[in-house]
Amino acid sequence: MLKKIQIKSPTRVDLAGGTLDLWPLYLFVDQACTVNLSISIYTYAELEVYDEDNLEVRICLKDLDYDETFSSYDAFSKSNHKELSLVGNIVKYFKPNFGFSLVTSSESPVGGGLGGSSSLTVSIMKAFNQAFEISCSDNDLVNIAHDIEAQVLKTPTGTQDYYPAVNPGLGIIEYSPGHVSQSTCEFDKTYIHERMFLVDTGKSHHSGINNWDVYKKVIDGCEITLQALREIKTIAEETKEVCLKKQWDQLPQIFQREQTQRLKLSDSFASAEITKLSEITGALGAEGFKICGAGGGGCVLVWCPKQKKQNIIDGVELEGFKVYDVKPVTA
Repeated sequence: MLKKIQIKSPTRVDLAGGTLDLWPLYLFVDQACTVNLSISIYTYAELEVYDEDNLEVRICLKDLDYDETFSSYDAFSKSNHKELSLVGNIVKYFKPNFGFSLVTSSESPVGGGLGGSSSLTVSIMKAFNQAFEISCSDNDLVNIAHDIEAQVLKTPTGTQDYYPAVNPGLGIIEYSPGHVSQSTCEFDKTYIHERMFLVDTGKSHHSGINNWDVYKKVIDGCEITLQALREIKTIAEETKEVCLKKQWDQLPQIFQREQTQRLKLSDSFASAEITKLSEITGALGAEGFKICGAGGGGCVLVWCPKQKKQNIIDGVELEGFKVYDVKPVTA
């Protein structure tokens, strides 16, 4: 073995502005921003580069229960195994001229709306960048990862899910013609952790399908959808100011306003599981409820008074939901 590289990247909860990170939707509302928070649910990539006389390629995807060794990169590149759809496209981008073992895993639930596949893509790409000694800017890494996932998903993909894995923290991503940039702002990690947790609804979401529904409506000129996007843009800008000014008590009403507008984008954003969970947490004293990702399932962020947090968690778990008591992550 010549070298062993280990990478872990956080996932994220999106606080505001989701969907507007999809090109060209942010252009239709005259630029926009998204706000998200990196969290302690990680993806992992372990890359071992073999000695030059060993050209074997081993791919172990723990979450998919897949482990196979190929005689060479050429043999690997000819495989059309469905489990290799994401990893295969990433590896083929780099076209390694050496043998290696790649082992991946993810703590994010499948279809959880936490940007798990985007985080995993970043972890794998960081590992190969180190192996090739490639220096890559944050924006370049995000753009390449975003394009590779679009190849795999065969649907439009946004970019906000990659930045929290590349540059962790409380991130604000600005979108304007020809320009995308991320900045992070300071915050009290303990304060945020004491007031938030995640709940898995038990139903996977399908971001590509939900986002494509919005795309079609916008291209067809649906004014209701366009107006909802404009309102989501405004709410995201307010969320940015709330974070910069550390006015955290305003987040619950912002979450509610965004949910109202997001339901106007697509009926698929809601689900019976999300409705039930909203009612349970509200009855137990939660102040805010934020559906993660493109909705329709996956995880939700619950915001509550710190003195009620454990009681609400206990009540949610009694109803059969899985709780993640996540912590905010910074670089």
